[in-house]
Amino acid sequence: MAATLSASARCAPRAAAPAPRALVRTAGFAGMRRMNVLDVAEACPMAQARQAVCRRSGAAARSAAARAVTVMAAAVAPKKILMLGGTRFIGVYLARQLIEAGHEVTLLTRGKKPVTYRIPDDTDESFERFASSVKHIACDRTDAEAMKAALSNKGFEVVYDINGREADEAATVLDAVGPIEQYIFCSSAGVYKKSDQMPHREEDEGDFKSRHKGKLFTEDLLEKRGVNWTSVRPVYIYGPLNYNPVEEFFFHRIKAGRPICVPGSGMQVTQLGHVKDLATAFVKILGNPKAARQVYNVAGERYVTFDGIAKACAAAMGAPEPELVHFNPKDFDFGKSKAFPMRDQHFFASVDKAMADLDWAPEFGLLDGLRDSYEKDFGRGTYRKEPDYTADDMVLAKLKGKVSAMA
Repeated sequence: MAATLSASARCAPRAAAPAPRALVRTAGFAGMRRMNVLDVAEACPMAQARQAVCRRSGAAARSAAARAVTVMAAAVAPKKILMLGGTRFIGVYLARQLIEAGHEVTLLTRGKKPVTYRIPDDTDESFERFASSVKHIACDRTDAEAMKAALSNKGFEVVYDINGREADEAATVLDAVGPIEQYIFCSSAGVYKKSDQMPHREEDEGDFKSRHKGKLFTEDLLEKRGVNWTSVRPVYIYGPLNYNPVEEFFFHRIKAGRPICVPGSGMQVTQLGHVKDLATAFVKILGNPKAARQVYNVAGERYVTFDGIAKACAAAMGAPEPELVHFNPKDFDFGKSKAFPMRDQHFFASVDKAMADLDWAPEFGLLDGLRDSYEKDFGRGTYRKEPDYTADDMVLAKLKGKVSAMA
């Protein structure tokens, strides 16, 4: 399989976008002027009052936005949809939005996890609608013969591939399902080649040596097969049910009253996106001719520093600002222990193209989104992984030794 595909084939360039609100890009990344990268409490009383109003109105605004998405999606004729995945995180929210819009949704999983379990956002009525509507096929997507037996002649019109990692997995789906109207694929912003020019844009070069290279090859395969495809590249996804310890990493340490160990200066700039905003973007691709054979970055509209994430998590919990301990990762061998949940570099992407083509905008600011995640998950005593403080203890022990030596 060829390792490259022209940017024009994968994603037609868009007109130059205005400078992002969080950072102003000047001549190259080194010249970026840092502005208000964290949309949490500002110092002045007026700003705090404004944010208090936003917090009170946030739930109502999101409810109205959700209704608007449902109305918009309902404008698309009901589709018979096959979703690969749908029982862990992204697909859980996406499947519910699609069913609310009147589509017939079938989840294909290996059958190891229940399909119809209740999540914190469900009401009695919405859960009943979901549980009585969603369909399920238990099958291993890597088993070509089993997939053909399970999917042929089922009449699926649209595929949402939420858990695909390799091109041959997508090929198996295409071979089994037959002609379809759309193939909507969940990729990752991790496919971009590291660059000094930020934010990442859809036309940027991909890294075919990255651990996400299979997603790039999948995009190439879909193009070569002549499918009407769209690929979505999230950055760091967070929200209730998140199985990757993004916000959970900070919540555990703040709850335990521990310092948070942050690599480098803590001023590395990154980007989070709420899972419900991601699901909404996926819905807005359905039946959208502008999305044909396109790639979209999807995440929050604002950027944030590593230190800012830690402070925002504490604010979301209603906890005091945490102690931050900065360390040089090169001074340690952490083995298999993970010292920090994000790559130690600037990593963020422009979402201008998705906002323009899909008529989409994130509903969650960072603080509101983290509060939503905390109150509907970790704050209720539920989380995916027990904390591992091995790396933290190594950092703190070494730094305390230095402090003692200097005393």
